[in-house]
Amino acid sequence: MKLTELAQAGRSPVIPLMLALPAGELKVQQWLRVLPGQRYVGKALWQGREVLAKLLVGSKAERHFERERRGARLLAEQGMTTPALLAEGLAEGQGGWLLFDYLAGAESLEQAWREVARQPMLSDAQQGVLGEALGAIAQLHAKGLWQSDLHLENLLRHEGKLHLIDGGGVQAQTPGQPLERDKVLANLGVFFAQLPASLEPHIEELLVHYLLVNGEHALPLEALLREIASVRRWRLRDYLGKLGRDCSLFSASRRLSQLRVVRREEESALQELLVAPDVAVETGRALKLGGSSTVALIEQGGRRLVIKRYNIKGVGHWLRRCWRPSRAWHSWVEGNRLMFLDIATPRPLAVLELRWLGLRRRSYLVTEYGAGEDIATRFQPYLSSPPPEAELLALDQLFAALLRERISHGDMKGTNLLWEQGCWALIDLDAVQQHGSDASFARAYAKDRARFLRNWPTDSALHRLLEERLPRL
Repeated sequence: MKLTELAQAGRSPVIPLMLALPAGELKVQQWLRVLPGQRYVGKALWQGREVLAKLLVGSKAERHFERERRGARLLAEQGMTTPALLAEGLAEGQGGWLLFDYLAGAESLEQAWREVARQPMLSDAQQGVLGEALGAIAQLHAKGLWQSDLHLENLLRHEGKLHLIDGGGVQAQTPGQPLERDKVLANLGVFFAQLPASLEPHIEELLVHYLLVNGEHALPLEALLREIASVRRWRLRDYLGKLGRDCSLFSASRRLSQLRVVRREEESALQELLVAPDVAVETGRALKLGGSSTVALIEQGGRRLVIKRYNIKGVGHWLRRCWRPSRAWHSWVEGNRLMFLDIATPRPLAVLELRWLGLRRRSYLVTEYGAGEDIATRFQPYLSSPPPEAELLALDQLFAALLRERISHGDMKGTNLLWEQGCWALIDLDAVQQHGSDASFARAYAKDRARFLRNWPTDSALHRLLEERLPRL
């Protein structure tokens, strides 16, 4: 195959793939990242050695090639630890290629963070991962460079060293001279905005790791927090904008007869279910049989999933609903919002709206199954004595997150909070809302708090404990 043919190969070119390059034949063994028609990154064999191949095709190939090459050279010239660039080239009208040393067995700091993410905030293990990252970022800034796409996946541990990768996002102010404070704050804002918001009280402590390596500037905490908040808002808007779009994260199909969006990695597994969702609902184990919705638990490929069908009760109900976003779509958006904001909820996998000439009919939401015990059942033995402190602390963290993000649930009955993997997960997201004003949130939060407390008798010790413990506005 030639580069020009690769540009037409779509999202999943068949592997192994033999690619003829002027630098020699390249055998791609595994795709690591694909942007169809533009960028193909994979593990490959070249001249008898393993390489990381970045193959750039399409109309933007020359611009992307120059950016990748410049960034890789900047890292190397400024003495950063980074994979060696072994070969490069650009063929006019075809595309470009960059072949890097492949770091076999490397672990990204993103992988390392996932292993410790559920520990208490800023545990020793968490501080180790983030301190390592901040030290590398400080080295980069001390040399006048910054990584515009700064995240933990671009930092790889390999043979005792931390490697910076992805030169396409590397930019320079004055190479060799420390970066100006404003750019330091902006870049650190990008980094911290991708971490859980519950880390915010610990940011000043974490900055010590940065300042020990690069103490060129004082870094005012308030200014950094403003940068973080700004980037977080942008990232959330950007992510929510992808929920109905065909992209690397989601496969989306819009027709007059239906809207279907599914997580791309789940597309093949859910294909049969989404073709006949009513069959799945009727053959699954009923969890809820209601007029407005039907919920069923299904087994698929050795795992349990939940499918929720939002019913249309009659012509009048259809006339009220057909022109509005469906309840399935609302729950899809809010489930993804909660996940993005690190608020536990069963992972939403797919949404389907059946339509007639574009007007909405029944709709369906598919999620992972939340197998945890609900809080009403779990706390029932503790009406006269305190529940386990770990579960109370997890409840504190949940309400703190809802307050921080100005999110109301709308139906805080006990069966809608499940104890899973050391935290409380929210389910039944039909009425979840992120509020734009403090006033509307205050009203909604007061209702949520009152409804939550009604799960237990008002004269019980548990009710009094929670009444004292849950924050008020």
